[in-house]
Amino acid sequence: MTTPHAVSPSAVVSRLALVFGLFAPAWLSLSPQAASAQGRLEAQYEATLAGIPVGRGAWTIEIGDDSFAASAQGGTAGLLKAFSGGSGSGSSQGRVVNGALVANAYTATTTTQKKSETIRLSLAGGNVREFSIDPVPPVDPGRIPVLDAHRKGVFDPMTGSMLRVAGNGELLSPDSCRTGAGIFDGRLRYDLKLDYKRIEMVRAERGYHGPALVCAIYFTPVAGYIPDRPVIKYLATERRIEIAFVPIAGTRILVPFRMSIPTPLGLAMLEATSFVTSAAPPRVAKTN
Repeated sequence: MTTPHAVSPSAVVSRLALVFGLFAPAWLSLSPQAASAQGRLEAQYEATLAGIPVGRGAWTIEIGDDSFAASAQGGTAGLLKAFSGGSGSGSSQGRVVNGALVANAYTATTTTQKKSETIRLSLAGGNVREFSIDPVPPVDPGRIPVLDAHRKGVFDPMTGSMLRVAGNGELLSPDSCRTGAGIFDGRLRYDLKLDYKRIEMVRAERGYHGPALVCAIYFTPVAGYIPDRPVIKYLATERRIEIAFVPIAGTRILVPFRMSIPTPLGLAMLEATSFVTSAAPPRVAKTN
């Protein structure tokens, strides 16, 4: 039987990316709420394993009156790049409906030394209408099949990385953590559940300095995975994964500032080095 200690550095980084959204959670509440303003985020992240840099990435989010767009790109760095080079990019866009972000399209491309792959999702009202993987992967009989029901009521990984806090109360409150949802990334369908841990202060080298809402995150694979994979087994049983959320200025949207996953190889962490966010006032309707 394979143990978690068989997890390789590249596998740890790829699963860190899976759970984070692009690099891969979804907590966007779709309850009605009027948008109070719009905001923008430009962030840079560094991934480390046992304190050693293994990757870097960037994330840009634009939230407008009636639409939103998010894009990210990243790649391996440092020692990991020397023997397992890779890069990735992704984007998600859609509408702002009563203050909620409702995605209609998601694309993610990953490139390694051996291959390049692009995943595309088309969504409507939280249901996947169409999806594709190019090139088409070989059929693996050991993989749990993804059924039509698994692609309903889900979020894409990019939009799902953003936590929307409904109502008009405090953004960084324990109740904001007590939620969860389903994600479909084109291959894997999984559930993520959050729970409150603490409030702490965080500081980026550039930009944000202030409180962060730290939530525990629990990963449950549902379909599209191979049960014997060590990394899947490890993440499904690990109870020490944390995400620290901070707000996009002018919105009720929280996004990850830092994520950490204990692993047999050391602590895997993704943390913002630059987190610059700004608010724009709502547009005022023109009058004659």
